[in-house]
Amino acid sequence: MVLLLRASTCTLIARHVPLLSSARLQHRRSLFFAAKTFSRSASSAASKRARSHVHASIVQAGGITISREDVVKEDDPTNNVPDSVFWKLGLQLHRRDDHPLGILKNEIYKFFEDKFPGKYQKFDDLSPIVSVTSNFDDVLVPPDHVSRRYNDTYYINSDTVLRTHTSAHQAQKLREGCTHFLVTGDVYRRDSIDATHYPVFHQMEGFRVFSPAEWDASGMDGTSFALQDLKETLEGLAKRLFGDVETRWVDTYFPFTNPSIELEIFFQGNWLEVLGCGVTEPAILENNGRAGTVAWAFGLGLERLAMVLFDIPDIRLFWSSDLRFTSQFKAGQLGIKFKPFSKFPPCYKDISFWISDSFTENNLCEVVRGIAGDLAEEVKLIDSFTNKKGMTSNCFRIAYRSMERSLTDDEINNLQARVREEVPGKLQVTLR
Repeated sequence: MVLLLRASTCTLIARHVPLLSSARLQHRRSLFFAAKTFSRSASSAASKRARSHVHASIVQAGGITISREDVVKEDDPTNNVPDSVFWKLGLQLHRRDDHPLGILKNEIYKFFEDKFPGKYQKFDDLSPIVSVTSNFDDVLVPPDHVSRRYNDTYYINSDTVLRTHTSAHQAQKLREGCTHFLVTGDVYRRDSIDATHYPVFHQMEGFRVFSPAEWDASGMDGTSFALQDLKETLEGLAKRLFGDVETRWVDTYFPFTNPSIELEIFFQGNWLEVLGCGVTEPAILENNGRAGTVAWAFGLGLERLAMVLFDIPDIRLFWSSDLRFTSQFKAGQLGIKFKPFSKFPPCYKDISFWISDSFTENNLCEVVRGIAGDLAEEVKLIDSFTNKKGMTSNCFRIAYRSMERSLTDDEINNLQARVREEVPGKLQVTLR
């Protein structure tokens, strides 16, 4: 299932489209030259210390060895992967049994094993480096969709990306003969900076194929049969994770599925969106050797659910190696409530500049992350105006805070000075 998930949203997209034309690729390359200049921000000393446990030139991910030169290609104008993202490759938080994401993944695995013993194949160590074809075209993402832009996706080169969703493996698994499978992995997006967004997060996709013999005896058509099974399965999963909660289904539209629905639960006094799902468009099955069958698919963001289940207030905490965080969780114990171990105050710094046509907020966030790393808690637009000459000025407020220690004034002032130094050249803007 094509799940272009942020930590706080779920969007399913798809349509049958051809590969990108050479003219379109050239156009996208030309657009990227403006973005290229700000993708190489060096990490500050503070952020290097915070990431020292993952700072390496070679990592293991998806069963293969990946060097920095494989991912960060400074001589390729279509590459926009920063070191800060490369250093996350191979950490695979979802494979750590005593980590909140691993605990949640394993609980979902147990649910499917209990309900369908021996039925579902589970994949959680597939390479995050995938082709544009498998990440977009094989799952029918339209060629003009926003997710394909360099502003949103980390491109290694014009033909290769860091997967933006676990659906990048869907076609491959279907072609390999898989009919019931769960795919879990780390996915990568250029994104905003706040408590629920991070350039690396984790997804799980579920997929099930039905043969005509399975629905013929039911008296229902294949689509109705698959939809009924989908709802029953996912309502059971929601109750396994959250208890005896009230559920509801919301009709929606996703080009990739028909019908398309979202599951919501009433939890802690509010309706919470859990996942998006639907009955797979026949073209996906036909293109991958499954003509005449029907399938359903769902996708969920592990961080989104884990933040609720474990009371984790900030997505950066998932990446912490501080024992005060990691020691709070135990394998097999879902829903242990996180106890905050620090209340260090944030420090706010504002930066104002006249923007150019090529400016985007994601690009600013990439610069800030490259300098401050996980010390950047939030980047927020607080003011915007256009003068009589038609020039637009934006003012952004940057919140700096460590989840583990108190920052010094000198550290914060140095970070902000570097941001002010690098923003004009990297973003083609003029400071005010």
